[in-house]
Amino acid sequence: MKLVTILFLCSRLLLSLAQEESTEEIDCNDEDVFHAVEAALKKYNAGNQTGYQFVLYRVTEGTKMVGSDTFYSFKYQIKEGNCPVQSGLTWQDCDYKDAEEAATGECTATVGKSETEKFSVATQTCNITPGNGPILTAKYICPGCVHPIPLHSPELKPVLKHAVEHFNNHSTHSHLFALGKVEAAQRQVVAGLKYEITYSIVQTNCSKEKFLFLSPECKSLADGDVWKCRDNAFVDIDQNIADFSQDCNIYSGKYLTHSLPATCPGCPRTIPVDSPELTEPLGHAIKKLNSEINHISYFKIHTVKKATFQVVAGMRYFIDFIARETNCSKANNMELGPDCEVKSSGNGLSCNADVYMRPWENKVLLTVKCQDIQMRLTNTCEYKGRLSAAEPVPGREAESSHLAQ
Repeated sequence: MKLVTILFLCSRLLLSLAQEESTEEIDCNDEDVFHAVEAALKKYNAGNQTGYQFVLYRVTEGTKMVGSDTFYSFKYQIKEGNCPVQSGLTWQDCDYKDAEEAATGECTATVGKSETEKFSVATQTCNITPGNGPILTAKYICPGCVHPIPLHSPELKPVLKHAVEHFNNHSTHSHLFALGKVEAAQRQVVAGLKYEITYSIVQTNCSKEKFLFLSPECKSLADGDVWKCRDNAFVDIDQNIADFSQDCNIYSGKYLTHSLPATCPGCPRTIPVDSPELTEPLGHAIKKLNSEINHISYFKIHTVKKATFQVVAGMRYFIDFIARETNCSKANNMELGPDCEVKSSGNGLSCNADVYMRPWENKVLLTVKCQDIQMRLTNTCEYKGRLSAAEPVPGREAESSHLAQ
């Protein structure tokens, strides 16, 4: 029964609302999609005190929006099963009732996934057609839950206006910036409204020397700097912005290269090995290593030995690091977690990572090469345990991913 259900789940995943630029197509191989649908169906079945549980038939539409929380919005079809709601069984344990007597339905749900991997149903509406009766509608709305907001919603305008003004007033850039593209937005009701918005801002032709504020004369520059920002704002019951925080990082433009020598705009520069700037590329590198290496345990980064950075129509990091075996086995853990500790007698790998990132396109290409430290120290013949976890990086040939036995 479970296999049939999963096949139905993957049979008709469609991309909807394509005009929303922050949404992504749902991949039917993404296990989180199944968990999101499962959470929605469990919530619906839990709301019924009598009768029979409903069983998943198929998912017909789906989109994904990624921010600090991930939201799945989808439609799915259900059929009445043969397990009573008070049986203690899950819907996966049930079979469909005969078509003549089974009720059917279609549900529209929004399910959030938090940073702690918890799935929660924010909204859900189900239209149920009994075997021989009219359509019944059941609605569920979670008060206080985080909800995604349409990117062109008028309620975002005052917050975004405040955000752009805040950046222009506090940045050291010579020019004013205007709103570029809103990429994600969400809202929570907490004795007021709490917003989180991700967006870009673009440099205009208006210098701060000549213009105090943005005006209709200020036009975006095609070759200007682009910054990506994530803001948190709290709007009180009087519609005033009572609290506001902004975090912006430059992703393209001339301003990015100002710290480099004028004679070498694309040259690599050294980064401190403890720099927070390395957190994201190192995260990509260790995830790639663990997914490709043929080992029973997860490895984690133990020491960063050297790091350099280069601007090449994006950000390219070259990092040398030591990775060591942890006490977390792949058999018992879904991924490398914060509780995974380095084993004192575990294996060690000396690794080189080449990570190319274009965050404004959600694009990451990387190559990770590792060599066993013990083999390296004993100076034996050519080591045959080399790991090459590779994807094509601009300016380099792609290297095949393998682990020689």
